[in-house]
Amino acid sequence: MSDAEARLEPLLLGWREWVSLPDLGLVLIKAKVDTGARTSTLHAFYVETFHRQGVLHARFGVHPLQNRADVVIRGEAPIIDQRQVTDSGGHREERYIILTRLVLASREWPIELTLTNRETMRFRMLLGRTALAGRAQVDPACSFVTGRARRPGDRYAVPA
Repeated sequence: MSDAEARLEPLLLGWREWVSLPDLGLVLIKAKVDTGARTSTLHAFYVETFHRQGVLHARFGVHPLQNRADVVIRGEAPIIDQRQVTDSGGHREERYIILTRLVLASREWPIELTLTNRETMRFRMLLGRTALAGRAQVDPACSFVTGRARRPGDRYAVPA
C-alpha cells in the first residue's frame, strides 16, 4: 500500500458490492464481501494453462451473471502461485492464483484471486479479507454501499 493510500479513509462496504476487474475484461461483477475467506475467488467455469515467454498463464471463462450461461467473458493472466484452498464446506482443492486489478468505488488496487468453478454458488466472486485489509470496513447490515457505475463500452448489460 502506498503512503497516499494509507492516508485515505477506509471504504465502507456492505456484505455485497459491485466491483470491476478491468484487466480481465470484467467491467461489472457482483461480489460477496467475505471476511471469513482469506483469499478472493473468481468463478471460472474452465481453466486452461499455457506458457507465454516461459511464464505459466491461465486462460479461463467466466459467467459473470448467475443463471446466464450465454454471457461469457474470457480472461488471461499470469499464474503467480498454486495453493491448497479449503472452501466453506471443508473441501480442499488445488487452485491457481492470479494477480489482477480490482476497482471498487473510485479506488483501485491489485488483488490475488483464486480461480474455481462457482457455477452452483450465488456469487460469482468472493472478495476476501486479504484484499480488503487496510482499505475497507464492512457493515454486514448494508448492501451495495458503493453503487453500480456503468461506463461507455461496457461489454454486457447487468440486470437491475
